[in-house]
Amino acid sequence: MNLYTIPLSRTVKQALLMLVDGVMLALAAWLAFNMLRIDAGALADRMVLFTGLAILISVLGFFRIGLYRALLLYMGVQSGFIVLQGVTIAAGLFGAVYYLALSPQEPNNAVVPIFWMLALLFIGGSRFVAKLALQSLIHNFRPKEPVIIYGAGSSGMQLVAALQNGDQYLPVAFVDDSRHIVGSIVHGIRVYSPSALTELINNFSVRQILLAMPSASHAERKEILNRLEHLPVHVKTVPELFDMRSGKVHVDEVRDIDIEDLLGRDIVPPDPNLMGACITGKSVLVTGAAGSIGSELCRQIITLRPQRLVLLDSFEFGLYDIELELQALRDSLSDTGDSIPTEIIALLGNVCNRGLMEAVMTRFEVKTVYHVAAYKQVPMVEKNVVEGVHNNVFGTAVSALAAQQCGVAHFVLISTDKAVRPTNVMGATKRFAEQVLQALTMTKGSPTCFSMVRFGNVLGSSGSVVPLFRRQISEGGPVTVTHPEVTRYFMTVEEAAQLVIQAGSMASGGDVFVLDMHDPIKIVDLARKMIHLMGYDVRDENSYRGDIAIEYSGLRPGEKLFEELLIGESVTGTEHPKIMRAEEDYLPWENLEPMLNELQAACSNMDLAGIRQILMRAVDGFEPETLADDPLWLSQPLAAVPPAEAVPVLRTASAKVTPLRKR
Repeated sequence: MNLYTIPLSRTVKQALLMLVDGVMLALAAWLAFNMLRIDAGALADRMVLFTGLAILISVLGFFRIGLYRALLLYMGVQSGFIVLQGVTIAAGLFGAVYYLALSPQEPNNAVVPIFWMLALLFIGGSRFVAKLALQSLIHNFRPKEPVIIYGAGSSGMQLVAALQNGDQYLPVAFVDDSRHIVGSIVHGIRVYSPSALTELINNFSVRQILLAMPSASHAERKEILNRLEHLPVHVKTVPELFDMRSGKVHVDEVRDIDIEDLLGRDIVPPDPNLMGACITGKSVLVTGAAGSIGSELCRQIITLRPQRLVLLDSFEFGLYDIELELQALRDSLSDTGDSIPTEIIALLGNVCNRGLMEAVMTRFEVKTVYHVAAYKQVPMVEKNVVEGVHNNVFGTAVSALAAQQCGVAHFVLISTDKAVRPTNVMGATKRFAEQVLQALTMTKGSPTCFSMVRFGNVLGSSGSVVPLFRRQISEGGPVTVTHPEVTRYFMTVEEAAQLVIQAGSMASGGDVFVLDMHDPIKIVDLARKMIHLMGYDVRDENSYRGDIAIEYSGLRPGEKLFEELLIGESVTGTEHPKIMRAEEDYLPWENLEPMLNELQAACSNMDLAGIRQILMRAVDGFEPETLADDPLWLSQPLAAVPPAEAVPVLRTASAKVTPLRKR
């Protein structure tokens, strides 16, 4: 048996409701006459006939206006208006019968208003009682989980209405910071002060708090979460206000707290002029387009309506996936019909292929390049030094030289805070790549404006600690942290992409832009907050009865305790409050080019020691611990590897490319 509905067909239920409503209207008419002591003896026959006819027409009118389409369990304000409308129609028919058909000699003008009030009470009240009975029946057979809703505003009221009609949560209390509404009743639920939370949790056995404040800033949400952190509850939140207004999600689709809520970082609205300067109406190339940062850049770029967006990546499935997503996004933007849809071109390829890069930039008339393609995982690059150097250094050099050759106007490199005084190969390769662009900027007659944007960890990117921590907590722990003192800068991928685009628009050539990452976050503190807000206690030396343990695995090869964003002290502001410009020393192209050739030969010969020495000469402050983590170092003596002739990656002749046909 289905406990949520009475096991009858829809037609039978509607017929029963029509019969009940007819009885209710007849009862209201009989009471109206008797309450006013109207002598209806002489009119009895006609009264029954004409009143019955009026009731029949009224019930048919109820059916016509849709009163019987509303489900009793989910009746709300709209259904109440329909009941009011139907009862008013019935009162009008009853009045017509009373004054015209029955023709009393001394009519009592109160009979129709009394009939209207009684009919409204009977028909509306019976539905309200039936709804309460059904809700009680459902709750008794399938108890809901009690929850407290933090925020008694419009979103909180919508959430309560949705949850009361659902079968998962039972709202037992509101909590709100506003003193003006504390003590009031909203949707039958009392509003309490946040100071009463502990008592409410104990009294109602609450295990979850739902944060219904979608319009609050991240700083305000962080302050609230700090107050909730010590409570033994799982904190969830309603979707963002924009997503609810756009219809993407509903208010009752609660989710776990986002990490940006814990950071309390509010995004500065992007400058439309800076966002579109290098993109709108132009042909744009994004390398590494299938990665987490590259794909978000593409999402931001497509909304700025470029003429053409070229996606380049060697990851086939990721490229296929982002191409489909961008096509759908483009089509939704094109519905307005105010511009020509962006041409989206997805290409499989490697950025180290000079001929391919020149062919792509020439054929598709690329004017702006966002170079994201790189290996970014520190431990993985430490174990694969040759490929890390080849992809990060030569991939950048080849792409930059191809951009110069093809007359690209803007070339923006996505860099990292690990390029500052690096202790690992990944950071050293990224700093080397930065110097390549700085050196090329100073070459005479360069048509390309090179710039680089340096920032820290991106939330939600591949390899981020946040999804790892969430998975470990869901599995019961332990949560693994490398070191109790390790700190990192964090930024959302959406904000990072917006700032990268805006920084590239401000470049004058050779610029090193540094994004304001706010304050660094201690990773162990982040882990503790996530454990607490997911409703668990930390198990450590101070609390052996906790739920989730935190274990320290030790710093990985090449990993630093603290990350930096600046090599020197010379930094100036820009027209954007979150973007700074750094002035840093670099090697001229005359000195850097021979090092590139040496590095290329060392990579071709798998000479790990030689690679290390060249990186130490080229990158100021690079002090690697060891290269012993690379399996190639351990597998065989380097002398046993036959020397190979270096492939002239940097000096490959320009490919002959067929010009793009004009449409």
